[in-house]
Amino acid sequence: MRSQLQKAGLVFFGAIAGVLISLNFSAHADKESAASLPVEELRSFADVFNAIKQGYVEPIDDKKLITYAISGMLSNLDPHSAYLDVDSFKDLQVSTQGEFGGLGIEVSMEDGFVKVVAPIDDTPAFRAGVKAGDLIVKLDETPVKGMTLNDAVKRMRGKPKTQITLTIARKGESKPIVLALTREKIKVQSVKSKMLESGIGYIRVSQFQEETTADVAKQLDKLYKEKEAKDGLRGLVLDLRNDPGGLLHGAVGVSAAFLPEKALVVSTDGRTEDAKRRFLASPEDYQRGRSDDVLKNLPPAVKTVPMVVLVNGGSASASEIVAGALQDHKRAVILGTQTFGKASVQTILPLSNNTAIKLTTARYYTPSGSSLQAKGITPDVIVEETANGASHETLREADLERHLTNDKDKPASAKPAPAKNGKSEPESEAKPVAFEVASKNDYQLTQALGLLKAWRIIQQR
Repeated sequence: MRSQLQKAGLVFFGAIAGVLISLNFSAHADKESAASLPVEELRSFADVFNAIKQGYVEPIDDKKLITYAISGMLSNLDPHSAYLDVDSFKDLQVSTQGEFGGLGIEVSMEDGFVKVVAPIDDTPAFRAGVKAGDLIVKLDETPVKGMTLNDAVKRMRGKPKTQITLTIARKGESKPIVLALTREKIKVQSVKSKMLESGIGYIRVSQFQEETTADVAKQLDKLYKEKEAKDGLRGLVLDLRNDPGGLLHGAVGVSAAFLPEKALVVSTDGRTEDAKRRFLASPEDYQRGRSDDVLKNLPPAVKTVPMVVLVNGGSASASEIVAGALQDHKRAVILGTQTFGKASVQTILPLSNNTAIKLTTARYYTPSGSSLQAKGITPDVIVEETANGASHETLREADLERHLTNDKDKPASAKPAPAKNGKSEPESEAKPVAFEVASKNDYQLTQALGLLKAWRIIQQR
């Protein structure tokens, strides 16, 4: 039997080496990287593979076993690297276009459970009261512990009008919360706007998608055509709260709408040459192949209108790029609470079998050269969610297991103990939440309005 294992192991070792080369994990592909392949470790890997094939209590398909191995290899790197099977890859492509079937939750993995980064505005999860930082411990009757993130996401997504039950552990709640949600076609309208009092405009960006830059331009044009803005906007609020991020070029484009031409928006740095980039407020860095510049017809006053950006613990990645750029260039006042702190770039590398890997390939830095990784943006004006200072405690990058350290700062403090995954039934379910753009009961928005009004009074003196 051992000779069979050794023979199969050699075949598998050759296959693994071929996979490593074909995926081109090292962009340099030089002699040093080829010579440093861990031969003994790969032989051990092949021995384990064949031991499972020969002795596991139930037969297991080769493809499934190798998929598990690849998935485990990526998920152990950091919270954002992952293997995308056919369905997950398709879902990712669809979601960046702004439409998919599911619940409307941005999630990550922590200690074997699914944690909510942020619910998406006006979706089943948002309306049911799912909150950033919630720990999902069961999907229907299946415990989440032991699932991969892809498996959990696949279970939560599905055909519209089908139902799924989430069991949630929430800090401060003695018993789990059970929510029965009905899936919908999630059409994420990533940009919404409204004219507020005193000619102050409001723009909400909930996610950065392919058309977000163009949508921001349309909403700005719409605001400037409102009768209250006949003499121009007196102020502008850009709301990035609970925006989990999205496409990098979308963040560059939204920043470019408010910054001088060719101003530095963000820089990236990684091990490969194509990971070392500087992104400017220029069409070539945000157009993504489009021939027309979607920002070229914006009113010039957009570049100078007094501006407040709202952020919180659910503002992550691309939304932090925008807030960081506007803060560093002193273009806007950042108001709210500390942001999520994800300052890494993931690259999607398609594979030949309609699958892909999502690999962390670079860190990003604000125009001043600062890193927000595991730290986040500290607002210029700290305002909690309510007048009594009771902001909901949210999950942040520094809380995630295996998060990248901040290479510009001291290591982040130790993460807090994970939430309990109690097994008793809840006493009550979460109350539904109605979504309203620029609600009058929004305390942080009220403070932003007050700041802009005071700004205007000071300018008039």
